[in-house]
Amino acid sequence: MKRIAFITGGSRGIGLGIALQLAEAGFDIAINGVRPEEAVKESLQRLKEKGAEAIYCQGDIASVEDRLRMVEQLKKHYGRLHVLVNNAGIAPKERKDILEASEESFERLLRTNLQGPYFLTQSVANWMIEQKNAEPGFKGCIVNVSSISSTVISINRGEYCVAKAGLSMASQLFAVRLGEFDIPVYEVRPGVIRTDMTAGVTEKYDRLIQEGLMVQPRWGEPDDVGKAVAALALGYMPYSTGQVIMVDGGMTLPRL
Repeated sequence: MKRIAFITGGSRGIGLGIALQLAEAGFDIAINGVRPEEAVKESLQRLKEKGAEAIYCQGDIASVEDRLRMVEQLKKHYGRLHVLVNNAGIAPKERKDILEASEESFERLLRTNLQGPYFLTQSVANWMIEQKNAEPGFKGCIVNVSSISSTVISINRGEYCVAKAGLSMASQLFAVRLGEFDIPVYEVRPGVIRTDMTAGVTEKYDRLIQEGLMVQPRWGEPDDVGKAVAALALGYMPYSTGQVIMVDGGMTLPRL
């Protein structure tokens, strides 16, 4: 029986890169997004071409009702879940200096980028514990996709940085809490990845990369993140719960 992975924000960008790598690794897949199912048919087809069964769980990760409904959909369709990848995230609608940014933007970012994954993890973790108790051989894990913005400061999008820093702590909290059940929790921390979210700053980062921003002088790609998550999901780092996996081309290495 194939293992099941649920990737939030999995219909495009980094999330789709992760979903494709997990499908290639032999998982059946559920992806989440806010767009109507019609808009993600191509993504579902790409996953099926990798040999995976793939379903879409439409919903807003920031909504309590949507989160509960998606978990129920997974229980009804697959009846089991081995890997949760908290990847869904949003950027501020406007990048504003922290001396001017609004509380509305702060609340919007934290609901989606921190509160949503935190409580989805709570729900899924309890389900994974039930599965572990019913089947001692059950192997599950949780992967939180954060960002170098957990520690790298951008004063024109402080709410994003705060949310990602919170997700880093959440990863450690759940790693400790789920240790007794042998359910590892990891954090994957991408750097500058080529996605819709970074499309508007392509010229800026092309220049910075040329000037030596990364040790490896290229953009990161969704597949780079996907391969790291797949290694974790396949159990290749079973004794590393709570650890951060950097996927940033060496960008955050201290250098003189």
